[in-house]
Amino acid sequence: METSEFSSKNNVSTSQEVEEPCDDEMFQELVETLPKAKGYNRSYYFYQGFWCPPSYFRGLLSFQKHFQAFDTHIILATLPKSGTTWLKALTFSIANRHKFSLQDTPLLNFGPHNLVPFLEKLYSENPCPNLENCSRILSTHTPYASLPPSIKDENSKCKIVYVCRNPMDVFVSHWHFVGKLRRPEYMEQLSIDEGFEMFCQGIHGFGPYSDHVLGYWKASQTNPNKILFLKYEDLKEDIVFHVKELGKFLGFPFSKEEEDQGVVEEIAKFCSFDNLKEMEGNKNGKSPSGFPNSVFFRNGVVGDWSNFLKPSMVEHFVKLIQEKFDQSGLTFKFS
Repeated sequence: METSEFSSKNNVSTSQEVEEPCDDEMFQELVETLPKAKGYNRSYYFYQGFWCPPSYFRGLLSFQKHFQAFDTHIILATLPKSGTTWLKALTFSIANRHKFSLQDTPLLNFGPHNLVPFLEKLYSENPCPNLENCSRILSTHTPYASLPPSIKDENSKCKIVYVCRNPMDVFVSHWHFVGKLRRPEYMEQLSIDEGFEMFCQGIHGFGPYSDHVLGYWKASQTNPNKILFLKYEDLKEDIVFHVKELGKFLGFPFSKEEEDQGVVEEIAKFCSFDNLKEMEGNKNGKSPSGFPNSVFFRNGVVGDWSNFLKPSMVEHFVKLIQEKFDQSGLTFKFS
């Protein structure tokens, strides 16, 4: 495998500008024009330089065309399996701490994905949803370059929070996640070797990994007041510090009195992996996509890749990371 993989294929155009289809026939015609590749459990569409899962594609087009960001919106952006569920729980708890106590928060009965919806899913259910009464905290897997203009507009006061996770743990988590959702009667178990090949070629939901991460990383360096770039590993290492930083960035700073009363630590503990995993909404509830919320919780540790990746895979990952991120200023922690 060439180390030039791990990013978008050079022979596929990334400059598509596609109008939202107005009916099923036009949508199907568009789909037929797009490059496709066999993914983990389905074929992905290559659109605007990334691989989009078919279940997200129609909603993505409507989201791009119709979404208008409010100044009060908070957009949580992630690549799948990078800490999305955790970030949603933390942000919801911080932003709503004066509305709900941790004893009566909706998080006790509803999963984070139920309370902080994916924009691509909202727009797949309704091409022009009314967001007036919707959560002010919204989420997306869409790469930065493909976000609607109203989010990126320098005059917009909406905030973006991006969480990045080291690629080896992202891959292993993604491989396990797909395995949990697999329907044996329709698809065979994907071997870790097959999954590794696809991931390194960038063929995974909203991949390539490097393009997605670097898009938000570079944007955060240009506009740090609008985009907060977090690392999953840093959150695990010092969650209290980052809860305070997140609150400050979002405009919900913790007062000295709150800090003295241990409110920051309480939110950090409440949103910990072990605590979230045992909540009723996550044990027995379902996400808006129809998945059991329990599938979003496996182990949440840093360095789990070491239990699954062969030495040759690790070596290849290291080469790819050096190639793609060497001049970016972005570094990763793997344990």
